[in-house]
Amino acid sequence: MPSASASSLASILLRREILELHAYHVPDSTGYVKLDAMENPYRLPRVLCDEIAEAVASVAINRYPDPAAASLKEKIRDVIGLPPEMDILLGNGSDELIQLLAMALNKPGATLLGVEPSFVMYRMIATFVGMRYVGVPLGVDFSLDLPRILVAIKREQPALVFLAYPNNPTGNLFSAEAVAQIIEASPGLVVVDEAYYAFASDSFLPRLAHYPNLLVMRTFSKLGMAGLRLGFLAGSTAWLGQLEKLRLPYNVGVLPQLVAEKLLEHHDVLLRQAEQIKLDRANLYRQLGEIAAVQVYPSEANFLLFRIANATSVFDGLKQRGVLIKNLNGGHPMLQGCLRVTVGTPEESGQFMAALQESLCHE
Repeated sequence: MPSASASSLASILLRREILELHAYHVPDSTGYVKLDAMENPYRLPRVLCDEIAEAVASVAINRYPDPAAASLKEKIRDVIGLPPEMDILLGNGSDELIQLLAMALNKPGATLLGVEPSFVMYRMIATFVGMRYVGVPLGVDFSLDLPRILVAIKREQPALVFLAYPNNPTGNLFSAEAVAQIIEASPGLVVVDEAYYAFASDSFLPRLAHYPNLLVMRTFSKLGMAGLRLGFLAGSTAWLGQLEKLRLPYNVGVLPQLVAEKLLEHHDVLLRQAEQIKLDRANLYRQLGEIAAVQVYPSEANFLLFRIANATSVFDGLKQRGVLIKNLNGGHPMLQGCLRVTVGTPEESGQFMAALQESLCHE
């Protein structure tokens, strides 16, 4: 029986880079107007809730789910119009797929390349699997610094490149031409992460057949299925057939499969909600733009990034007034003074704006 404490043993046995990591923090949102996690704020119609409840009541939860999720995958193919020569790989949210990709391509000396600031899980998951990570800074307007990225690709020869399209947390949609040049210049796999596709004006799904090193990743979380944790990769069977070997058995449970399939049968309902969110986004963007102290950035996602003096103090003021958003100040040098707010219902956005005005008055 070792005499060392669990803490000292952990410090000895765990990898140094894991010990130095900070866990992904999700704050308690109980009692707040919740505008921090890019969720769809609209509930499903009652008739659809009843239909789902009826289906769930008869499901055999004592049995394992379909390991291939064949019916759900076919439904996804239908709603996104995926060509027959392309395939789908399902994940427990996008995070599992990012980790699976990093594991698959992490040969000795391999590099994962991303842009900064972007989705923090690209860098974190590279650390999880022991893969070298290189982040290339965006331009001052958060656009792709294409010459700098191309130099980094030539120098690093990355096995894996992630590009969020639109980008999180900045909300902007990168130049499609610049993304195409990055794909063409990359010796390895490029994954275009379209988590916010429902709110954006462009997609790389129709371009899959043009690039043998391209995969497109999506999640249904932002569209209204955050509680189901369902993401997917789309691309060539040559890629996905190999990646399928790393997917853990039964990674998408019977209830997520059933409910997601039912929701996709009513995909039009979710798309109408997405259209409403885009209108709500435009209204909130206008309201924020009318405040002299606020610099708000254009967005093709379901959130808005804005810069403000004393950002952490303003964030605390919002929280004291019952509104929870995301404080990005200090998270990255380019996000100095930045906060991010999810587009809520008009009522929620109204509560946010009122709390923001009050917080600014007390600065």
